[in-house]
Amino acid sequence: MLAPIGSLQTITTEGGVAVARAAAEFGVSTLVSTVTEPSLEDIAATTDHPKIFQIYIRGDEAWVDTLIERATAAGYMALTLTVDSAYYGRRERQLLSGWRPPSMRGYGEELRIWQARLTWDWMARMKRRGGLPFIVKGIQTAEDAATAVEHGVDAIYVSNHGGRQMDHGDGAIDILPEVVAAVDGRAEIIVDGGFLRGTDVLKAIALGANAVGLGRLQAWALAAGGQAGLVRALEILEAELKNAMGLVGVSRLDELDASFVKASRAVTAAHKLGAFPFLPEDLRL
Repeated sequence: MLAPIGSLQTITTEGGVAVARAAAEFGVSTLVSTVTEPSLEDIAATTDHPKIFQIYIRGDEAWVDTLIERATAAGYMALTLTVDSAYYGRRERQLLSGWRPPSMRGYGEELRIWQARLTWDWMARMKRRGGLPFIVKGIQTAEDAATAVEHGVDAIYVSNHGGRQMDHGDGAIDILPEVVAAVDGRAEIIVDGGFLRGTDVLKAIALGANAVGLGRLQAWALAAGGQAGLVRALEILEAELKNAMGLVGVSRLDELDASFVKASRAVTAAHKLGAFPFLPEDLRL
């Protein structure tokens, strides 16, 4: 899946349209962010390929209801609520440079208070309002996964927002097994967070994910070559995944299980592409 990315227009001139077209061309689903351009209606009209709409809360219940009505009217197949951004992470490169994404400049800090006021009951009302399959994105504990399932969500999206919200949090791949156990088949499970290679996808599926979201890889591919670049990146990822499956001796994803994966120490040091730079030289772009 192509994970939701805000301010796509800063990466490629077509913004969300390029992603929607690439998803349709290659044959994967895409999640469209509240805070990207062009409008959710314009992106939806780009192709008739299924799309999922992702909600950031930037207003009261009436504001969210209107947003949901727009998404359902535009034909989105499901709704995703992001729940891990009550506060904006201390993104150190942005603090050093003073740069803010257009989505931050457009909505302003004062409107983020509504995200912090999110409750399980409000989430349940959103689900009823949309009448569509409902995904909760940003789940990072087994306890929250179980509570979400109790509130009737259709899919749990395990994510730590690309590691940009809080340093020293667990990686999504480390959280995944406990969430899988807590959900126990009662909902689909999606995961994102640093999945860049076919072997990364294989690990996630083996540990119980039903789908893998691509964020950083998507952004890099768009920056390198727009729609065509993203399609090519997906082709490479598919080839890597098929190769890895063959080398571990499976021909179907449902043949994978946790026995194919074992923990190991990190083999690379932190560097400038990480969310939180650690050394002075890491601050250079």
